[in-house]
Amino acid sequence: MNLLSVQGMGAVYLLFLFLLCVLLVFTVKLALFGYRTLYKNLPPERPKEEEKPPEPVYYIVERKKKRKQTEYTLPREIKFK
Repeated sequence: MNLLSVQGMGAVYLLFLFLLCVLLVFTVKLALFGYRTLYKNLPPERPKEEEKPPEPVYYIVERKKKRKQTEYTLPREIKFK
């Protein structure tokens, strides 16, 4: 007794084929990458440079300005007509 219809079996086979092709493509790509790097010579290591002590950091700070004191006058009288 079939659990899947013909269309269902076709979808399962299609998914299986797709995953097989993806797996095959990535396997070939990784194999080519590994084969190309197999005979490459790595560049020689550079000698480590002596580390200099860090230079001091100077911050430019603006001085606070003192507000001018305002002189208050007597309030004006407002007349409504």
